Amino acid sequence: MSSTFEMSMVGELSYFLGLQIKQLKEGIFISQSKYAKNLVKKFELENASHLKTPMGSSQKLSKEDVAASVDHTLYRSMIGSLLYLTASRPDIMFSVCLCARYQSDPKVTHLKALKRIIRYVGGTTDLGIWYTKDTNTNLVGFSDSDWVGDVVDRKSTTGGCFYLGRGAISWSSKKQPIMALSTIEAEYITTSSAICQIVWLRGF
Repeated sequence: MSSTFEMSMVGELSYFLGLQIKQLKEGIFISQSKYAKNLVKKFELENASHLKTPMGSSQKLSKEDVAASVDHTLYRSMIGSLLYLTASRPDIMFSVCLCARYQSDPKVTHLKALKRIIRYVGGTTDLGIWYTKDTNTNLVGFSDSDWVGDVVDRKSTTGGCFYLGRGAISWSSKKQPIMALSTIEAEYITTSSAICQIVWLRGF
């Protein structure tokens, strides 16, 4: 006796690789709330006070920090866990990527910044991405840069977020490959990167 399998037998998708998916009449909400809560608990910060932002606006990190070194394995584990969370949390992308630059020799100050991100996550575990049913197919991108954000090599950081209609579909944060000599040059580099991403997304 033979049997056939159809996708309709699987039922409504609600959980996939750590992503929680809620399918409603108004649209689809994707989050990692369960993963986020487990992440906070894993690093024993569930009882720490929550913070309103993942990182201070004036905070500067450096690889030449003279503070004491910390456990490399722990630091890299925290970075890896947070990077996976950025799959549905563009709000922590910049902060996590900034801390990820110091994995080769993390210091106490770097670990403190990383724990601040986790404390922020602890108070925002239910955040995610909302895709409305009535969204359009317009592709829109936003980009920005911080000028000479790295205090050592004086390079800027490019950030961007791209939307299909009302839903975010791509976001990134990375250090620019060259040192910009002005804020205008830093913005030109960022704009060029954003345009390349838009062209790729249109082709995709």
